[in-house]
Amino acid sequence: MRHLTYLLILLGCVVLTLPLEFVIGARVWRRPTRAALAIVPPALIFIGWDLIGVARGWWTYGARYLVGVHLGSLPLEEVLFFLVVPLCALLTFEAVGICGRLLRGRGAQPAERVGAGHDA
Repeated sequence: MRHLTYLLILLGCVVLTLPLEFVIGARVWRRPTRAALAIVPPALIFIGWDLIGVARGWWTYGARYLVGVHLGSLPLEEVLFFLVVPLCALLTFEAVGICGRLLRGRGAQPAERVGAGHDA
């Protein structure tokens, strides 16, 4: 069971933040192109950073916490980390913005308009 640790932590992150999409209306999953534009470029940069770090021997990964599937020299869980954590952060960011507007009495604006000419 220890080999599932990293995957279970990532799953926990998704399970805890996914309700923000449906309960609060974060609208991250409903706009996949926008989400991908926010998540994929940084993920590629950090995956590249990890590839360099592994190749140069700067760090390694504890095999006992991994399922053993590798994408190149990186474990699957490490690649997923760079996709899952930013997605969860994006869900949280959008939900906090909506809640903040509600608390200030401005009402919830559609997420597409957040930051467009507003002092949010």
